[in-house]
Amino acid sequence: MADADLRAALARAKARLDTLDWYPEPVRIERVWVLVTPWFFRIPGFRRYRGYAFWRTIVVKEPYPSDDLLTHELCHIWQGQHRALHVSWKHLTTRYRSNPYELEARRAVSETSGSGVRHSV
Repeated sequence: MADADLRAALARAKARLDTLDWYPEPVRIERVWVLVTPWFFRIPGFRRYRGYAFWRTIVVKEPYPSDDLLTHELCHIWQGQHRALHVSWKHLTTRYRSNPYELEARRAVSETSGSGVRHSV
């Protein structure tokens, strides 16, 4: 996927998150990068993921990430923009499946999908 396609997909994810009022400000994507890095997901501990969000970078395994995956990962960036310390603390102290920020990102995908059908991320 070309850079322009990834930027367009990121803009679609932002548009989905902009329909939610969970934080005081909408997610900012001006400095967010989406990188296709399949090698990253060969690192032990990251093998089970298809995407991962850092502070301003989303890394994805596949060259054509779904809009649901980008919405999920961009939600993590949005969370970090508003609650950076708490997000970091929960990441260190809470199991993945019960992490409230992980649950919220899944809910963001579900609530902003056109069909209302729950999607796995």
